[in-house]
Amino acid sequence: MSEENTKITPEQEALSGKYLTFILEEESYGVEIIKVREIIGVPEMTEVPCSSEYIRGVINLRGRIIPVLDLRKKFGMSPAELADKSCIIIIDAQDNAHKQMGILVDLVSEVVNVQPEQIECSPDVGGQSSSVISALAKFENGIKILLNIEQILDIEGEIILSENNVAIEA
Repeated sequence: MSEENTKITPEQEALSGKYLTFILEEESYGVEIIKVREIIGVPEMTEVPCSSEYIRGVINLRGRIIPVLDLRKKFGMSPAELADKSCIIIIDAQDNAHKQMGILVDLVSEVVNVQPEQIECSPDVGGQSSSVISALAKFENGIKILLNIEQILDIEGEIILSENNVAIEA
C-alpha cells in the first residue's frame, strides 16, 4: 500500500470510537454509543394526530413523554412491523438528557469499536443521505453505515400535537 492510502485523516480519527449497531431490513447501522441513553422493548405507543409521517407515536418512559421515530420509514423503507426483537433506542438529542427521542429499529446487534482505518467517508449518492450518514465502517463481515443521529433528529424538528399547538421538542 502507498503511504497516502494508510494515512489517517482527522475526520477518520474524529469518527472512530464505540458504536451501538442495529439492523433495519438487512442493513447494519451504527450510532455513537455516547448518544445512546438506553435500549427498551417496544411499549404501547400513542399515535399523535397531525405529526410527521415518520413519527410512530409517543411513549411514556418513567413519566417523560418521548417521541418515537420509525427509522425504516424515515429512510424510505416499508414501515417497521413490530416483532419480538424490535426495540427502541432512546437517544439523548444534542448531548442534552432533557431532549430525548426514541428510534424504532428491527434488532439491536452489538457494540463495536470502530478504528480510524476502518472508516471511509460516505460516498456522495445525492439526496438526504449525504447529511444523515457520517461514514461507512468496513468490517470483515460487511459494512456498517454510521449515522449522524443529530442530523436525523434535527430534520424532524418539532412534533405538533393536535390543534392545541402544544409541541414536543424532538
